[in-house]
Amino acid sequence: MSSRNLILILATSGFASTFSGRAVEPMVGVIARDLNSTPQTVALLSAAFALPYAFIQPVLGPVGDALGKERVIKVALAVLLAALASSIFAPNAETLFTLRIIAGAAAGGSIPLAIALIGDRVAVAQRQVMLSRYLVAVIVGQLAGSSFAGLLAELIGWRGVFTLSTLMVALALAATVIGFRGALPGGRFDLRSALLRYRDILSNPRALTLFGLVFIEAIAIFGIFPYIAPLLEERGGGGAAEAGFALGGFAIGGLVYSALVAWMLRRLGIGKILMGGGFFAGASLMVLGLGGDWKLDAVALLFMGLGFYMLHNTFQAQVTEVAPEARASAVALHAFSFFCGQALGVVLMGFGLRNIGLTGATSVAALVIAGVGLAASFALTRPAAQRAR
Repeated sequence: MSSRNLILILATSGFASTFSGRAVEPMVGVIARDLNSTPQTVALLSAAFALPYAFIQPVLGPVGDALGKERVIKVALAVLLAALASSIFAPNAETLFTLRIIAGAAAGGSIPLAIALIGDRVAVAQRQVMLSRYLVAVIVGQLAGSSFAGLLAELIGWRGVFTLSTLMVALALAATVIGFRGALPGGRFDLRSALLRYRDILSNPRALTLFGLVFIEAIAIFGIFPYIAPLLEERGGGGAAEAGFALGGFAIGGLVYSALVAWMLRRLGIGKILMGGGFFAGASLMVLGLGGDWKLDAVALLFMGLGFYMLHNTFQAQVTEVAPEARASAVALHAFSFFCGQALGVVLMGFGLRNIGLTGATSVAALVIAGVGLAASFALTRPAAQRAR
């Protein structure tokens, strides 16, 4: 199979799973009112999706290495389809939380295994560019989920948005089943072999560095996301539609990165890309802390998206090489670290908003992400012998 066809097949599931994951954030207020809950409680649906996504990774990684990544992706999409279809009829917040947990675990079998599969099929010299092309589909799904879900929620309700998500995942499942129908079956899962692979990965200092960087990156950047909509409503800056447009700026920043990545790699190099990513993301968080209207938030989130993908796409490309013989396991641990950080970031940002206010909380996050960029630039560009010491 050509790299182009591989990316097209994986893009369908990447788009659908990302849309289903990000569509809830701009609908927090709408869901809270309909289910007689509070925005603060419903905002935790983000963590309900992210935590199981994270904790399923140590299982799905070695299963994908043993049984075949294509096979596991198909099963994961089928479970995600069932969870989303059931969410349409959720009678209360408790049921919706349960279904989001199942959906998060199922979605965990899509994007990380797709990244590992690209690592298997694409040479390292072209891998970061090919990963960025795959990320276009993920980013567009994020853009659609963040932006249009809020607008659609005002037209067809949040249950209608879940119906649309269900249809998208059904199409993605069909494309994946057809596209990978000739894939060779994998072997058998062996727990001892899986544990040995994890031991080897966790003994690699470069792998530990990447896991730590992506964990802190996720805390600093994604903590604010579920609070954008309620904060806008609180200060009269707009409702679900405006929050969706503002959040869509993040995805547009990712598309800008995808268009520029080949040029960046040629002209800047990895070190400057990482430092620039930390700077853009940190500056954007400072602007978000000013509490302006949704248009200012949208511009800030655009530059935050650019900065995030400058950091994150570099981390992704690097992690596919730390354990070529157990690539799905390495990428799974990376995703585990990322989504644990994302879930923790929501909790920490909520604590910060209650105790030191919006400006204080975003300022702390800005300093942290700028530090991540500097630390990553230093750690990931040192010669191999220096890194080993």
